Amino acid sequence: MKFKINLYSETSGEIKKFLELFYGSKNYTILSDLFWENSYNNPIDMIELISCFIDNIDKFKINLWISLDNGIFINVTEDNLNEIIKYIYERFPS
Repeated sequence: MKFKINLYSETSGEIKKFLELFYGSKNYTILSDLFWENSYNNPIDMIELISCFIDNIDKFKINLWISLDNGIFINVTEDNLNEIIKYIYERFPS
């Protein structure tokens, strides 16, 4: 199963600016100005991007959702970040 991160924005260019901050000069693909999705084989690999998102949440008008189970998405917020990260590490130990 693939695990997913989805970024949504109602403001054109916000997702691109965030991805440039996170990835720098690394390659990434963005097909839409208002939506971006990335898949991961290991959900632990998502934590770095999620943490960067929360650290910069006040700089971008973006919503981040993760999927750890097919068809079920969880909105990541400052309020639930710690519980989500703890859950990922407990459910998917390395």
